[in-house]
Amino acid sequence: MAPVLLAFGVFVFAAAIVVGLYHAWTRLPQYLIERRVQQRMADVATHAAPEKDKSFNIVKEKTQGVLPGLDRLATETSYGLSLARLIDQAGSKKGVSTVLLTSFVLGIAMAFAVTALVRAPWALIPGFAAGAVLPFLILLRKRTKRLRRFEEHFPEALDLLSRAIKAGHAFTTAMGMVADDATDPIGPEFKKTYEEQNFGLPLKDALNNMATRIPLLDVRFFATAVLIQRETGGNLSEILENLAHVVRERFKILRQVRVYTAHGRFTGYVLLALPAVLAIALSFINPEHMNLLFRERMGQQMLIGALVMQAMGFLWIKHVIKIEV
Repeated sequence: MAPVLLAFGVFVFAAAIVVGLYHAWTRLPQYLIERRVQQRMADVATHAAPEKDKSFNIVKEKTQGVLPGLDRLATETSYGLSLARLIDQAGSKKGVSTVLLTSFVLGIAMAFAVTALVRAPWALIPGFAAGAVLPFLILLRKRTKRLRRFEEHFPEALDLLSRAIKAGHAFTTAMGMVADDATDPIGPEFKKTYEEQNFGLPLKDALNNMATRIPLLDVRFFATAVLIQRETGGNLSEILENLAHVVRERFKILRQVRVYTAHGRFTGYVLLALPAVLAIALSFINPEHMNLLFRERMGQQMLIGALVMQAMGFLWIKHVIKIEV
C-alpha cells in the first residue's frame, strides 16, 4: 500500500503545483489589464481621487479571528489588507488570524504526512507548502464562484434599478430596493453601498468602494455610468437597461464558447488524471513492476520527466481552449 499512497501523494502535490502555476500564469496579465482599465475609468469618474490606501467605508463589519492581536497586526501591512479583502470578496466570515493559523496547522500536518510517506527529510518543505497554500486556494475558489454568481445576477439588479427609476424613485432608493429584494451576493453588496451613502458618505465614494469590493469590469462600468450621468445628465434608466443588455449578451457568448471548448477541457482533465489512475491500478495488478519506478534512480527520473511533461501538456491545453470574451 505504501507505493500506492506515495503515487497518490505525488499526484496530488503535482496537481496542486500545476493548478497554482496555471492560475499565476493566466490571472496576472488579466489583472494588470483590468487594473489599467479601472485606473482610466477612475480618472474619468472622479476629478480628484482620494487616497486609495485608506478606506472610506462608514459601515464596518470586521470579523475577528481566533487571535485578535494578529488581526490588528495584519491590518497594518499590505499583505494583511489584501488577505482581508480576499476573505471579504469570498464571502467568508473567518478572520485573518483564523486563516493564517489554519494555513500553518495544515502545513505542519501535510509536511509530516508527506515525509512519512516518502521517508525523506527533503519532503518537509514541499509538504508544508502544499498544506499551507490549501486555505488560500479554497478562498480563491470561493471568491471566483461568488464573483461569477454576482456577475450572472448583476443584469437582474440593473433591471430592477431601471424599473424603480422609471417608477419615479430616486437612485439611492432604488439601490435600497435591490438590497432588500436581491439574494446573495447582490443584496449584501448593494446594502453596503446603500448604507454607506445613507450614513453620509458621498455617492461617488460609495460606488467606488463597491467597485473595489467587487473587482468586475461590469461593476466599474456601472459606477462610472452613474457618476457621469449625475454630472452631465441623461436618461439613467435607459443607460442601465443598455448595460444589462450588454452583460447578458456577453454571458450568452461565454456559454457558447464553453460549449464549443467542452471537448478540449474534458480531454485535459482525462489526460491529467490518466497517469495517476494507471499508476494506482498497476500498483494493485503488479506491485513489483511499479516499485521499480520508486526504487531505481532511472525510474525516479522517468517519474519527474512524466510530471513535467504532464504539466506542460495540461497548461498548453488550457491555453488553447481559453477564449477571452
